[in-house]
Amino acid sequence: MEDQSTYQVRKLIRRSAGELKRLLRDLVRTNSVAMPPGGNETPAQRVLQSFFRQQGLRPDLYPTDFIQKSGHPAVRKNRTYRGRKNLSVRLSGTGRGKSLLLNGHIDTVPAGTAAWSRSPWSGAFHNGAVHGLGSFDMKGGLVANAAVICALHKAGIRTGGDILFESVVDEEWGGGGGTIAARLHDGSADACVIPEGTQLEIYRATRGGFVVDLTVDAGDPSAYFSKAEVPSPAIAIGRLLGWVETIGKQRSAIKATDAYAAFPDPVPVQVLAVEANGLAPEFPLSVPSQATVRVYFQFLPEEDVDTVIQEIGKSLRQFERGDAFFSSHPIQWRPPIGTALLGTALDVNHPWVRCIAASSQAVTNRPPVTTGAPYPCDAGLMQREFGIPTLLFGPSGAGAHNPEEYVDFESVLTTAEVLLTAALQWTNG
Repeated sequence: MEDQSTYQVRKLIRRSAGELKRLLRDLVRTNSVAMPPGGNETPAQRVLQSFFRQQGLRPDLYPTDFIQKSGHPAVRKNRTYRGRKNLSVRLSGTGRGKSLLLNGHIDTVPAGTAAWSRSPWSGAFHNGAVHGLGSFDMKGGLVANAAVICALHKAGIRTGGDILFESVVDEEWGGGGGTIAARLHDGSADACVIPEGTQLEIYRATRGGFVVDLTVDAGDPSAYFSKAEVPSPAIAIGRLLGWVETIGKQRSAIKATDAYAAFPDPVPVQVLAVEANGLAPEFPLSVPSQATVRVYFQFLPEEDVDTVIQEIGKSLRQFERGDAFFSSHPIQWRPPIGTALLGTALDVNHPWVRCIAASSQAVTNRPPVTTGAPYPCDAGLMQREFGIPTLLFGPSGAGAHNPEEYVDFESVLTTAEVLLTAALQWTNG
């Protein structure tokens, strides 16, 4: 049976359900794709800006390109920020409580070349879910964060500590520039939640990640119609994939503890792409002169990531020396994003973890699941670079970074109810 406080929170969120659904659909319908070095996030930020203004709030839409001259060591040199804007809304508290940061990213990955059953920007509502690119990653979570701010404002509730909503750019592709800009612009907080899609589970840890392109140049494509053999890196690349598989098996033997103890493969090694010639008609029939394997390594929060990457690099060179083809055609190591993303973790007994867990149980009437995230995100940056205790709690859905992406709208409302409950407890405690 619901207690009175849970009933009041539910009432505050549910009375705006129609507006929140429209906001989510409008955000999905607005292209906010980021593709390095830039991004197209500002049109969607303006949708948020208009929504908050209609709610009687004063959102701050500000440029992020100042970070390129900030000297902050985490700013990536291979990104541009001109025209890319963050948005924030602050509810000032009385000054007698802890502050809370509601962070989320507005950018999405590209729609890709695989077929969607409807437009990636349809924003269609079907079977209780909002469909489209970015719905699950993570516009649904952003709407849950916005619901918390609007519920407090409409009810005239002033919390003890400040509550800051922020929608940032440049999270995808391991950027982090929007979160860096937000911290330099809006300062710190006593705790942070990022409502990435977590299936209503609490992620108190995130993994690190590193992407590298392994590229081989070989042969002369102009000699395709010749009597001599034309060396093809596409054949040799099969042996390179074997090396990747070997590294994956070595990594899978690691026994994780803490948040990742129950993961069958706590530090996966994944092949994201293999490319030589294309198969489309515009590619002529020819032996490729170059082949690339894109590999994604993940790391536990406690690992020395630089050392692990160095060891992987040494193993690659050893494999190269032992292969006649690769000895003559060295493998080029090209990280397309740059340096690795680092993971982070909060202790299971951290006050912010306990606060979210208690709030989740109160709202859902189910014991909360507390675990680790199967991906990196801005949480590592938030905690490692800026010292803000950060966890993830967000809605249910599927298809992130793939066609047919969707987010369950009921879970967006539930996320908002949990976060509002936690915000009231945290900022007034």
